[in-house]
Amino acid sequence: MSVLHHECGICAVYHLPNTPTSEICPEGPEHASRLLPRMLLDIQNRGQLAAGMTTFNASRKQLIDTHKDVGSVTEVFRLAHREPCERLMEEYAGQAGIGHVRYATCGTEDRSYAQPFERHHLEKRKWFSFGFNGQLANYTELRDRLLQDGDNHLARETDTEILMHEFSRELSGDREPSLVEMMASVAQRLDGAYSLVFLNARGEMLVARDPLGIKPLCYAFDGSLFAAASESVALLNLGFAPERIKSLEPGHAITIVEGQLSILPFAKAPNLAHCFFEWIYFANVASTLDRRSVYLSRTALGVELAKLEAADGSIDYKDGNTIVVPVPDTSKAAADSMAYELGIPSREGLIRNRYSGRTFIEGGSGRRKKAQTKYTPLREVLEGKRVFLVEDSIVRSTTMQVLLDRIKELGGAKEIHVRVACPPIVAPCFYGIDMPTVDDLFAPKFLKGGPLTNEVQAAMAKQLGADSLRYLPVEAIARAINLPGSQLCQACITGKYPTKRGQELYQIDLKDSGKPNNVRRAYERTRAVATS
Repeated sequence: MSVLHHECGICAVYHLPNTPTSEICPEGPEHASRLLPRMLLDIQNRGQLAAGMTTFNASRKQLIDTHKDVGSVTEVFRLAHREPCERLMEEYAGQAGIGHVRYATCGTEDRSYAQPFERHHLEKRKWFSFGFNGQLANYTELRDRLLQDGDNHLARETDTEILMHEFSRELSGDREPSLVEMMASVAQRLDGAYSLVFLNARGEMLVARDPLGIKPLCYAFDGSLFAAASESVALLNLGFAPERIKSLEPGHAITIVEGQLSILPFAKAPNLAHCFFEWIYFANVASTLDRRSVYLSRTALGVELAKLEAADGSIDYKDGNTIVVPVPDTSKAAADSMAYELGIPSREGLIRNRYSGRTFIEGGSGRRKKAQTKYTPLREVLEGKRVFLVEDSIVRSTTMQVLLDRIKELGGAKEIHVRVACPPIVAPCFYGIDMPTVDDLFAPKFLKGGPLTNEVQAAMAKQLGADSLRYLPVEAIARAINLPGSQLCQACITGKYPTKRGQELYQIDLKDSGKPNNVRRAYERTRAVATS
């Protein structure tokens, strides 16, 4: 899958004062910030456009200071160049820090949109920096209310700047709310998904997760060193023992104030709505989110695919000439599991070119050309074979059609049967996933609001150029993740959104379906409609 991208990932680290040096950071408490680039590398899968960090150092004139730029983590922090990297680490050395990797679902690709966002002020409590993962479905309402009096100004079109103003409002004048009180007040005005990290010039830190738990957020604490990240793999690779790594409960915040760590609720969660795509696509396969292993969830999806295949019985897959081939890389666990259950080989018949560029930024034929260079078929593996091609999802279908052509022409496969470890994508996401409008999605054109039948899947297969196509049913997702469907956000496969504004935006997108427009992504079109 080449067109779905997560908005970003966040991390934080804090060496508590008056505590022993942690074994995880042998350089000493003042160099805890050195851990941030290492953590960001482990969540680079969540954003490759920009990276940055803000650090706190009580003995530095710039009590909090931010380094950020467009580029990968390695590029932004000069990790491949010893001396420039060491100079950066010395300049931004600190006892605490927050970090961010970005993929843009809004705004442009320039440094001003890179995070963290720092807000300077003469008062320490009002001088802060923060990083944000998510998307606010009620962005337009928040923006319009902010701008209605003419005294405020927005320099960028991004949810993050809206949040910066919201936090600033809570800290304005003589008001001195606690960090949890500040978060609780702001949360009342937000509709959407978010996890965030916040650091001020007093050296106070806030780490918070939205009350629905849409975005993941994990943390660990060894008595002296605290760390948090969008995914557990970043904490595990720092050296925290697995039993110390926990998921922050939805609607809860961790604060570090005057050297004391506290975990407190800031908003009630009437329902849970964990994003199911974290387990089937976005998250690192080595991560565990909300006590559910990403790898085991993906292997369970493969079991579900195998059950459907065995029950159907229309293909003689035990003829000795049938193989399972994953579309690299996120489909591999499901493909291997499917093959194991069916008793047939799983082979790497496609090799991914990791340096071919991002196909989602290209329009029309440009996207197709990029897709052609993304994967190389191995004729030695594919020639004359019946292939079960396992993909994690199909969005626009551009990449899938190119793949099928190349597997037949260059790979010499005899038959290609596409198996998708996900139900059809029928609706956009308004919670932080870069997703096209309903008009641009592949499945709705065939489903037309109806059920997923064999006839519909046959028509889809014909359009793609496959010998057959099979999706998983919606109920298979909850079984694979081992969470009730009522605790998952499955809006993109059901059209049922966990927040009021998300549902309203979907109705706007449906109403606009079929009309001429030049807007590429669903949230952009709905923002335009909402303000017209």
